Amino acid sequence: MPVRGAWGWLALLACVLWAGGVWGVQRIALEIGEIRHPVATMGGLQLRFEADGTLLLRARSARFAGREWSAPTLRCASARLDVQGFRCDEGRLELDGKVLPLRFAVEAAFERGDVRVVARLGDGLIEAALDRTGATSVLFSGVELEALLAVAAPFAGALPVQLKGLNPVAKLNGAVAWGPARRRLTMNAQLEEGGFASADGLLAAEALAFAVHLDATEQGSGWSWSVGARWVAGAAYVHPLYLESGPALEARGTLHAGRLRVHEAVLAVDGVERVRAESAFVLDPPGLERLEFSLQGIDLDRAGKRWLAPLLFPAQVDRLRFSGRADVRLEMRAGVVEGLTLQLDEAVLGLRGAAGGEGVGLGPLVGGGSWSRTQPTEMRVAVGGGYWEKLALGAFSIEAHLAPEHASFARMEIPLLDGALVIDEFGLKRGPGHWEGRASVVIEPVSMRALTAALDLPEMSGVLSASLPGVRANPGEIALDGALVVSVFDGYLQATGLRLLEPFGVASHLSADIEVRHLDLHQLTETFSFGNITGFIDADVRGLELARWRPVAFDARIASSPGEYRRRISQRAVENISALGGAGALAALQRGLIGFFESFGYRELGLRCVLRDGVCAMDGVEGVQRSDGGFAIVRGGGVPALDVIGYNRRVDWNELVDRLQRVIDENVSPELH
Repeated sequence: MPVRGAWGWLALLACVLWAGGVWGVQRIALEIGEIRHPVATMGGLQLRFEADGTLLLRARSARFAGREWSAPTLRCASARLDVQGFRCDEGRLELDGKVLPLRFAVEAAFERGDVRVVARLGDGLIEAALDRTGATSVLFSGVELEALLAVAAPFAGALPVQLKGLNPVAKLNGAVAWGPARRRLTMNAQLEEGGFASADGLLAAEALAFAVHLDATEQGSGWSWSVGARWVAGAAYVHPLYLESGPALEARGTLHAGRLRVHEAVLAVDGVERVRAESAFVLDPPGLERLEFSLQGIDLDRAGKRWLAPLLFPAQVDRLRFSGRADVRLEMRAGVVEGLTLQLDEAVLGLRGAAGGEGVGLGPLVGGGSWSRTQPTEMRVAVGGGYWEKLALGAFSIEAHLAPEHASFARMEIPLLDGALVIDEFGLKRGPGHWEGRASVVIEPVSMRALTAALDLPEMSGVLSASLPGVRANPGEIALDGALVVSVFDGYLQATGLRLLEPFGVASHLSADIEVRHLDLHQLTETFSFGNITGFIDADVRGLELARWRPVAFDARIASSPGEYRRRISQRAVENISALGGAGALAALQRGLIGFFESFGYRELGLRCVLRDGVCAMDGVEGVQRSDGGFAIVRGGGVPALDVIGYNRRVDWNELVDRLQRVIDENVSPELH
């Protein structure tokens, strides 16, 4: 028969035990069908009281705070039950066959109808009180998180694998109270000496301290609640972010019909004037139903370094530069982004050069726009200018039509010295898991003299123009459809198969095939103070590969262009070409005779380098065979004629680059053999 008056039954039991003691009974056993309380319900209750004062209380099942257990068991090493009340000392609790790692004392007063529990958990203390109305309070001090999680596991279910792997530690202090009259639950808690660490080092924290306040009121079948939380001390690394104490959160909402709604959440965080959110979560199964999130007054200098750089470009954090302000708004439904709004105010974005140079940058940026998953929108940003190393860009604007799955940009003409960089047919579309971009790029004629001066290069004459008919970009890759054509030195350079991986990463990799035709040697050698050579050359570089912007493989050949033109080479150019050939290079005239002539005729030039594993396999003019194993770099022709012969067919690439640099920078005169 169900027993609803729990205190009455316990009082009756006390009388039975008292009578048993008077009559000399050694053991008393009692069974109760059911005990109900506003907080807990137990069914199939069995009690056994031994003459030595030990007590065993076991239920077939129990329900507490909406959770059920089978065969919960209470054991008391020392117990007392009489008409005044019940007391248990050195108690242990067993749930679902596991003994919880805590020891406690329980005292119940029948006349007052209250229960008090004092539990020791490691070095911590938990004190709980329950009266006949159901009012409950819990105080905890110095409770270690690790021990608390072990005790709470049967109540909250198994801990997530990720949490177990972090080995969290902390000490908890605080109070929880439930008032049945107003159906109100309050909690004030402090976490101190907190920390965690993952085995891979990507998650770590130490000296954490938090303060949390919860106030919840039951309303019908749901709850109305408010929460305040403050990060008081400590720091954490949650890859790729480094987080420090200071943020504070205030939130309010409701819990009803399996849905947790956040009507308003306001977060105070360094670098942002206001962070506000509204959201709704489904609890079973867990999932995000709706989220509206806004950041107002973002200080890009402060927030950019701390939040944006690690999230967007984790490999370039130290090189990124931000300034100005921004506002951002995000809307999500069922875990899917529905809308995004961005507004910029005098924003400047920059990436410092890898070797400490100027790098690239844009700004100030003013304007913005919105993207929606359901309807077309517009965006407009005025760009005050920019730079690429020491090359300045003029003002221009970015205008775009944004659709749910693609974006198309208006033609952009970016002033560049006395010419312009024109970006046309620029569009973005959503690919599988990422966005992809396409554009055509043209460099309208720019004075080489002005360009080389701006880039601190040797002064060059003529103009530079280029055309990239189809550029494709997706995360981590930039590729070229068709050919990149650059006009320079009265000839042209054409690159095909151009592909750049991780362009801004530490593992950047470029591959391409390059064809150069009809470069004017007079302009080229004059520009680099190499001496003077008249004529034209062609070049082919096949299988070019650059890793971190340094050549690692190619097959390069330089040869005189076909056709009739004046072919002369100065004494200084001969000496420099011989220097590139190293100690094995030989001019086919004696040193003393070279001094009598300022220039020589030549029939053709030729040089080949096949780079593999840091070594250049050298060869010269194609089709010329020599019995002594050498190779012709310059074949003489006319009067006086001169041959330059190389004998070292394997040259360290870095050494070859050093020789060329010395020739250009110092114009050293080599020793000829």
